[in-house]
Amino acid sequence: MHTHLVLLSGINVSGHNMIKMDALKKALENNGYQNVITYTQSSNVFLTTDEEDAATVSFKVKQLIFTAFGFDVPCIIITKNNLEACFKNNSFFKEQNSDTKQLYVAFVSKDLNTNAINDLKMSSVKPDLAQVDGAQIYLKYISGAGKTKLDQRYIKKKLNTAVTIRNWNTITKLLEMYNEYN
Repeated sequence: MHTHLVLLSGINVSGHNMIKMDALKKALENNGYQNVITYTQSSNVFLTTDEEDAATVSFKVKQLIFTAFGFDVPCIIITKNNLEACFKNNSFFKEQNSDTKQLYVAFVSKDLNTNAINDLKMSSVKPDLAQVDGAQIYLKYISGAGKTKLDQRYIKKKLNTAVTIRNWNTITKLLEMYNEYN
């Protein structure tokens, strides 16, 4: 059996694409996924399956959500290593006296090349900052998450990829849960 953390994008935000986590859990279990655990209404789902390939799991969960709830929802699979990298590679987190309330991580559906930071046109989102690390973008919202231009919609448009963003408290909790899950 293989453990997968599925991050769903664009559900339960501002009253749009509402899916109750209990209903999602039941739909996943009815379709053969085991040990389904959800965390908050922000659509973080742990599950186990015989399927090892993350892309296959992502596709199947996306299809299931469309069939069961009628929403076309990007699903991004995150490994324990992805979450650990957030702590090891995030230079914003390593700054002395870093304010974790300003820190977020954008998970994208593909590894980004070295030009991705240029594609984000960072000068237009100042004072906020970003650092690209594979399929993750570490974000530091100087002006606050509610005021930033460097949001999910902006990143998706600039990089032409599915994206979902989690705050630092959620990243911390998801890694704790991954450690407990196995």
